[in-house]
Amino acid sequence: MTAVDASDLLARRFEAERGRLRAMAYRMLGSLSEADDAVQDAWVRLTTTEVEAIESLGAWLTTVVGRICLNILRSRVAHGELPLDDSIPEPAERRPGSDPEEEALMADAVGLALLVVLDSLQPADRLAFVLHDMFDVPFDRIAAILGKTPEAARQLASRARRRVRGSAAPSPDAARQRRAVEAYLAAVRSGDFEALISLLAPDVVLTADAAATPAHIAAMLRGSQEVARAAVASALRAPFARVALLDGAPGLVVAPRGRLRLVLAFTVDGDRISSVDVVADPERLRSVEISLIEETLTEGDPSGGAA
Repeated sequence: MTAVDASDLLARRFEAERGRLRAMAYRMLGSLSEADDAVQDAWVRLTTTEVEAIESLGAWLTTVVGRICLNILRSRVAHGELPLDDSIPEPAERRPGSDPEEEALMADAVGLALLVVLDSLQPADRLAFVLHDMFDVPFDRIAAILGKTPEAARQLASRARRRVRGSAAPSPDAARQRRAVEAYLAAVRSGDFEALISLLAPDVVLTADAAATPAHIAAMLRGSQEVARAAVASALRAPFARVALLDGAPGLVVAPRGRLRLVLAFTVDGDRISSVDVVADPERLRSVEISLIEETLTEGDPSGGAA
């Protein structure tokens, strides 16, 4: 076989793996452009490696892409990065080759709520969960990427799994709160002012931190009329909102393409909402433990297939 033929064969073998690698990297990074960069980086490394020494190309590429993604995730933590943006909906990323529509489709396929929860995990936890639970990568290979023992990798995935799945047996109060939150979101999406009034307590209080308001000034609204008007005015955010658990209680996360922008925490007394706390400040968001409500696990495609 000539050098040209060998190069063409290697390129074809890599392309056969690209979809899986891209899907894997996207679930670890939550950014399509970064996922594509990670996969391309793996290709560059492959072209400078003695391919004959690689026993399994798929396993080798999984390891390389996993390590690249882990480095990116750790860099985010080290630099205190949080994927936030004041504008909703999120403006198109103007990176060369970026495709906001494709990224939106990818996020929908994975599940927006799941992406938000994954983004709240520590890098090692996220990698162990994604590789094992979504792509069936064995723990001994995950351990090699993380520089840990297989048992330690198993524990990381288990810890992440608990965060992702949230409470398996919600209390009756939580179930009632979830119904109220879902009804609130449905009313905002449809612009149904009267439905909002019926959901809100007459003396309901809405607070919003400075990062959550257009004027960047903390705000407080009192009374069902005022809060309902503000909710209808925020309808632009509603398509990006999903129900999730916030510190164990049902609330809303607003996350265009899986990038967390703000959360709405609710207090429900009886069947009516008595308070709404809108949080967008990055420091406050970091302190909120977000997890999925069990049914949302089926929204996306957790099997790991290329979206």
